[in-house]
Amino acid sequence: MASDPSPEREILTYATFGSAIRELAQTVADSGYEPDIVLSIARGGLPVGGALGYALGVKNVSVVNVEFYTGVDERLDLPVMLPPTPDVVDLAGAKVLIADDVADSGKTLELVRAYCADQVAEARTAVLYTKPRSIIQPEYSWKDTDQWIVFPWSAEPPVTANAVQTEA
Repeated sequence: MASDPSPEREILTYATFGSAIRELAQTVADSGYEPDIVLSIARGGLPVGGALGYALGVKNVSVVNVEFYTGVDERLDLPVMLPPTPDVVDLAGAKVLIADDVADSGKTLELVRAYCADQVAEARTAVLYTKPRSIIQPEYSWKDTDQWIVFPWSAEPPVTANAVQTEA
């Protein structure tokens, strides 16, 4: 039997995602941190931030859109915030939990944390995965990995008009 030449990948399923979010939320709760707002980094942080909001009982969930990845292990030189950005005055004095799917290079988390820094009472970060090369060590992380991660929300190509869905 021939071996698979593709690199190993970390596969996250929706079922595991549910368990991971509960564990991540429990870590936040056990630390005593009670965020006023969950700030999700779109796009990968949208499911994470929304789920953490529910798990932690935080109804104020907001989004900041940052572009960095352009493909599998392909990225821009630096992350870029895309409009609309939340008004930092709306974050003034708040305890913010910045949520994303992965701290890979850490540059996206660094950008968003810096954006909030002068306005918020406190900002902490929560991610599902942390990679060893990340320049930011999130306060809360579900798992460490050095593999490429396949998330359930990005495992399939985008749906297009008139695409035929087949069952395996």
